[in-house]
Formats: sequence, C-alpha cells, structure tokens
Amino acid sequence: MTKLKYARCLEKRVVAKTKKAAKKARKNKLTAKTKFKKLVSIGISTGGPRALQEVLENIPPNIDAPIVVVQHMPKLFTKAFAERLDSNCDIKVKEAEDGDVLKTGYAYIAPGDKHLRVKQVFGELKISIDDGEKVTGHRPSVDAMFESLLDIKEIDIVAVIMTGMGRDGADGMLKLKKKGAKTIGQDKATSIVYGMPKSAFELGAVDTVCPLGKIAEQIINLVEV
Repeated sequence: MTKLKYARCLEKRVVAKTKKAAKKARKNKLTAKTKFKKLVSIGISTGGPRALQEVLENIPPNIDAPIVVVQHMPKLFTKAFAERLDSNCDIKVKEAEDGDVLKTGYAYIAPGDKHLRVKQVFGELKISIDDGEKVTGHRPSVDAMFESLLDIKEIDIVAVIMTGMGRDGADGMLKLKKKGAKTIGQDKATSIVYGMPKSAFELGAVDTVCPLGKIAEQIINLVEV
C-alpha cells in the first residue's frame, strides 16, 4: 500500500469514528420520556433487516414516541441485530426485555422465538415477553403484537407492515384500524416479498401505501415530531 492510499484509508477511519462518536453524544444528550401520546409498531419479515435499518436510520432521535418491532428472526440473532441497528441509528435500539418500560426515542426489537406484547400498567406501557403458542404460524408474531395494542387507552397507534412472506399482521392491523389506528403498508415495488403488506392491503387494513424510502417520513408525519 502506498503512503497516499494509507493516508486516505486512515482518514476514512478517523471520519467514521468521529461520526460514530458524534451520534453517540447526540443520543446521550436526549431525555427519553415514559409519557407520550403515540406509539409506533412495525411488523416485518423476509427482506426485513436492510429495510428496517433504512426506516430506523431516518427516524430522528427526538421522535415523541417509542417504536416496537417484530422482525421474524431466529433466537440468538436478534440481540446482535438490535446492537447493529443501534450503532447505525440516531434513535436507541435494543432487544426487548420483559418488563421494559417504553420510552420515546427507543426502538424495541422482539427477541427471536418469543412473542412481544405491550401492556398498560398504572399509566405506563411495558413490554411483556412470552414463549406462548405460535400465532399466525409465527413466534414472534406481528398479529400477537398488534392485537396486544387493542386494549391500550389514550395512546394513538401507528401500525406499519413491511416486506415479508405470508399474512402475519394483516388481521391484527385491520383490528387496530377499526379502533382508529393509522396504518402504513410497504408497496409491492420495494418489498422483497409482497406477502404480508399485500394481505393487509387486500383486507382493507392499510390507510397509506408507501415505498420503502418514504415510510420513515410517513411515520414522522403521523407522530408529528
């Protein structure tokens, strides 16, 4: 390697470290809140890791809502996946744990082979993790997560269904929509597999169809950051 190439390589590393440090500093300055009026829920499967990263990377750290995510993924993979997303996003991303109190500016990823549900306890929203029977053929299940939100009071729900095989999440999204939730479905052109969004759309569960590159913007508009 020539001295010029070495210098350029070193410069890129320094820039990357500087950006990472700046991103971490921005996160640490934010004050997460446990009181909020809106909650974002995302269901995603095949083709999900890259698509989810694109969405979460474009969510500002001051979003006044927590985000809960079911990504169909085997156990032992979701923790590393959440950590990778956290290192690339301005919001904080973590693998969900039983009893987590939902906070604004955080995204919680369902652990592999476990259901993620949300419960309202004395005015706070908490995550419940369980290994119950599969729902719509999956554990974690998007339907299980969506349906757990039906009993949440005084919180507006934004439900998003993205690329994935099958129909997990379609029924739950329709139930949420009937209770007043705002719903978003990824379009066919940008879905790796247009199964889950298609099923939800055909049920009449989707308010707005968006290409992948516009989903974060639509979430922001609905949450009113």
